Amino acid sequence: MLIVIGLKDMRNENGVGKIKILNLYSGIGGNRKLWTPEGNEHEITAIEINPEIAEIYQYFFPNDKVIIADAHQFLLEHFEEYDFIWSSPPCPTHSRLNFLNNNKGEQGQEPKYPDMRLYEEIIFLKYWFKGKWVVENVVSYYPYLIEPFRYNSHYFWSNFYIGNSKDTKRYIREHLSELEMSDEYKNIKIKNKEQIINNAVKPETGLYIFNAAFKIKQNTVGDFLSPKGESLIAINQN
Repeated sequence: MLIVIGLKDMRNENGVGKIKILNLYSGIGGNRKLWTPEGNEHEITAIEINPEIAEIYQYFFPNDKVIIADAHQFLLEHFEEYDFIWSSPPCPTHSRLNFLNNNKGEQGQEPKYPDMRLYEEIIFLKYWFKGKWVVENVVSYYPYLIEPFRYNSHYFWSNFYIGNSKDTKRYIREHLSELEMSDEYKNIKIKNKEQIINNAVKPETGLYIFNAAFKIKQNTVGDFLSPKGESLIAINQN
């Protein structure tokens, strides 16, 4: 069953220039924050299975169409309807940190098979989808099965050039501050709030990947940072 929450008129005055985007496993939308600085430049459909998280996403991005559904199945049934697909399948079973914690007997974890939906989607998109696509995940504890780009501490598989960069450290509190999208954000109550924030792709990385897909002139994520390494976008918003 699909549950659709909220959708405003997406058309601009001349009805052109929009890209139809599918944002799978959308979370709170960190990856797409900077795709539409005016709010409605593109037609974006977000798929998120957790209703609470989907509600937060819709609050941040009222012009997006948000569907509460299984992203893996939705991709299979609707991929031909879009120009650009971003997918971020669940990462815990691939995570180096979870693997190390499991070996240490921490957090009550038990061994689990790696979730192969990740590679199912990479192969499916490569051979069936005609538009631009990217699949994002963590750097895995095992050697990758299909070679990705390694950019800003993430793996990216795509049908366009992304490039590689050095890994960057990620701190939950720093990430939380960067992804605050409104003054009301601190009042939102949800279980595992910090983890949900930390799972989100940094907006600067999301914009870099998006621009790379459509060959929009840009440099690197470093251009978004001040000499002190602070986010220029976050500084300008304060």
